[in-house]
Amino acid sequence: MYSKKVIKYFMHPKNVGEIKNPDAKATEGSLACGDMITIYLKIDSKTHVITDIKFKSYGCAANIATTSVMTEMVKGKTIQEAKKLEFKDITKALGGLPPMKIHCSILAIDGLKTAIRNYEERHGLAKPEDLNESILRSRLRKVIDPKVGKDIVTAGIVQNVTIKNGAVRLLLKLPEDHEFRDNILEEIDERIGHIPGVKKLNIEFIKQ
Repeated sequence: MYSKKVIKYFMHPKNVGEIKNPDAKATEGSLACGDMITIYLKIDSKTHVITDIKFKSYGCAANIATTSVMTEMVKGKTIQEAKKLEFKDITKALGGLPPMKIHCSILAIDGLKTAIRNYEERHGLAKPEDLNESILRSRLRKVIDPKVGKDIVTAGIVQNVTIKNGAVRLLLKLPEDHEFRDNILEEIDERIGHIPGVKKLNIEFIKQ
């Protein structure tokens, strides 16, 4: 099934781990489907060069191999250069992937570009979006509740989303004793807290 390069990167992955105080971080995928990655970036504030990149993976051999080779391909490049990388480039670098594993290379690209987008939003480099409820809900659909293996919109955690004068208000059905509560709240902030145009993020909870 797998090329020699895939096996090599699976057995000896590069840039595995976590960067403390990263300039950007992003999580993509879901434990429900079996593949999930978290990308950490260190970026030079003047040149916008990716000086360091690491990842954590929960998934198959292809998941680990594609993310590993992706980190090697973008390390030392500017964020603009890194954004040009496509999943086909990763697949080619690994000598091909089985058709049912192509989604792993797509996941690696999604993780990279989400992390870069987070960096751009935090540093005023991102182009403002036409802020509306649809955009916010689409981003919230990428926040997964590991307890049920569903995104927080589908799982019914997000009860209401409102926007007024740049202030975003979320009403959540999230018990205090939920074991992944802190993770979910952190990822919500990562996904929407730094969108250009969002002046304030208010999170309220339905009392259980």
